[in-house]
Amino acid sequence: MINKRNFILISPHFPENFTPFAQRLKEENFQTLGIADVPYEQLTDRLKEALTDYYQVSDMENYQQVYQAVAYFAYKYGRIDRIESHNEHWLELDAHLRTDFNVPGYHLTEIPKIRRKSNMKEVFRSIGLPVAKGRVFSDFSDALQLVQELHYPVIIKPDSGVGATDTYKIDHPHDLETFFTTWQADVPYIMEEFILGEIETFDGIADQDGRVVFYSTFHYSEAVLDTVEKNSEMFYFIPREIPQDIIEMGKKIVEAFQVKERFFHLEFFRTTDGKLIPLEVNMRPPGGLSIDMFNYANDIDVFQEYATIVKDNQFRANVTRPYHCAYVSRKYTNQPYRYSNEQIREQIGAGLIQFQSIPGIFAQIMGDEGYLIRSATKKELFEWIQLIHQRTEEVTHNAF
Repeated sequence: MINKRNFILISPHFPENFTPFAQRLKEENFQTLGIADVPYEQLTDRLKEALTDYYQVSDMENYQQVYQAVAYFAYKYGRIDRIESHNEHWLELDAHLRTDFNVPGYHLTEIPKIRRKSNMKEVFRSIGLPVAKGRVFSDFSDALQLVQELHYPVIIKPDSGVGATDTYKIDHPHDLETFFTTWQADVPYIMEEFILGEIETFDGIADQDGRVVFYSTFHYSEAVLDTVEKNSEMFYFIPREIPQDIIEMGKKIVEAFQVKERFFHLEFFRTTDGKLIPLEVNMRPPGGLSIDMFNYANDIDVFQEYATIVKDNQFRANVTRPYHCAYVSRKYTNQPYRYSNEQIREQIGAGLIQFQSIPGIFAQIMGDEGYLIRSATKKELFEWIQLIHQRTEEVTHNAF
């Protein structure tokens, strides 16, 4: 009899498109053990079928409760081989549990360097990479001194934060004063120079030895902060061609942060003169439907590849990058869109992979509706993006 390995999935129901992690691991003969605060009856049928066992806690933020759930699984099934959530919010919880139960992966002592932006900068500097000027500040007086060094505009964000959450662009002294009206002294914030450029990413999977076995990149129509500030629609896409400098710098960062057997999402500034500046690291898959876009752009199953890496340390897919793939959002805050969803389906045809309404908690960034599209040519992809975003034409008057 072959002993099955035990894989604990923290909060496996969220987001729903992460369900294939449990499915593929179970197919590879893992015992998939879920822990979350949702009643078992509320799990989807797909997830129920993919889990070997499930333990509900009343509060996922209560470490003792989650610890007891892991201890129960260890008593019932034996040694725990892996603990993972693939979620930024539970990164520290995952590490705490791994530390206490001696499970491979990032442990508590390693969390500061992968959560705090100030620590990330130190790692970047240690391997000779440029960084945006800035540091953590302590109070209003310190912030005033720092902004005199950096000059307006500056960016202020939590030293340990996710995405554009609680991020501010400070253009004038008044903006700084406004920020400090709600500032919490117990939350460390970092101030950085504002860099004019575009966000590009280096995303992928590292195997058990730290080798990058799959990589991709995203290009964005605008920074997430701008999307939130303007409450606007946006798009981002995976191009078929990946710049060589981002591959080289990305692999260097993966090595420096000792990324092993996990997904990574690294963010960079591409300045107006073409230079690349690392912004931050995220040791988890990119958010939203991004992980699904890896599959659609390459006709592969990254969930399956992850499972085989955990099991056999092998990535077997043949990555040929046959498609450009884009996520395109719509927001119903301005004048109506020209084309209905049915008209878009008719015009794009097989190039439209998926359409969905976005829950309110994500709509500010991801839009009220989202479309996944793919094409072998960038020209066609961008024509479809324009089609989705086209608004009803305003009434114009002829000039006589």
